[in-house]
Amino acid sequence: MHKGAAIALGNFDGLHAGHRAVIESARAAGLTIGAPLGVATFEPAPRRHFQPDAPPFRLMTPLQRQIALDRLGVEQLHLLRFDAVMAAMTDREFCERVIIGEVGARCVSVGFDFRFGKGRMGDAESLKRIGAELGFGVEVVAEVKAAGEKVSSSRIREAIARGDMGAARQGMGAWWTVDAIVEHGEKRGRTLGFPTANMQLGEIVHPSHGIYAVWARMDEEATWRPGVANFGRTPTTGLRDPLLEVMVFDVTGDFYGQRMHVAFVKLLRAEARFDSLEALVAQMHRDVAHARGVLAGESPPLL
Repeated sequence: MHKGAAIALGNFDGLHAGHRAVIESARAAGLTIGAPLGVATFEPAPRRHFQPDAPPFRLMTPLQRQIALDRLGVEQLHLLRFDAVMAAMTDREFCERVIIGEVGARCVSVGFDFRFGKGRMGDAESLKRIGAELGFGVEVVAEVKAAGEKVSSSRIREAIARGDMGAARQGMGAWWTVDAIVEHGEKRGRTLGFPTANMQLGEIVHPSHGIYAVWARMDEEATWRPGVANFGRTPTTGLRDPLLEVMVFDVTGDFYGQRMHVAFVKLLRAEARFDSLEALVAQMHRDVAHARGVLAGESPPLL
């Protein structure tokens, strides 16, 4: 791993405006001292270490994050293994062993609320003090707001959990997008005239159960296609673990074994139980028409 970069340090889950501000701070610092731009982040996320039984909470997969960082011009990506050893480090030990020893940072940019070290003992001010002693510069980025509120991964997760994709988009600066491998399902949608691509979200935060207007594309494709998706437990046809089922409009064939990207645009309705399959099918036709209308007024995501 190369060293000597200007490093943006943090979790960077979702790469929202606050995260991008930290990265831009590191970029500017690097230009000043002639250092490449790097990002150092934790894998797995510290929250998973401290709360191993917590429900899924990630806004993006590590691969999504890596691709997004590449597009931002990040030249070095340091994945810091967060385990019991790192969790037990004091703030100074973290600076000595990780920032200097593992990453070799020449300067570090962090958000104003960055905490690190055993029991979250370290903060931006202690990082500046220790950095001055150990020979690396520190830039602290002020709070970033949107619509008068602090931009944070937690607020974006809350918006997704309640199905407010507009608020999630405002926080992230783009449609919230998931990607996963299409799996074989029960094929019940196909028998009802609504063939779907089925995906498990894994560690990705679960959206509110319901029907969504979405954009979808297959990996390596340049075209986003309109569609409708259900995330939930299918109470009409038999409860099961939450699953994402995506119907891509005007496309034939199957996508088994391929990676699909799905951008959530709007929650159309909550998941519901119907008294008959006929009632369910009639509602699905209305959902398709509703999704087409919503997407007609929205632009697809950027690649």
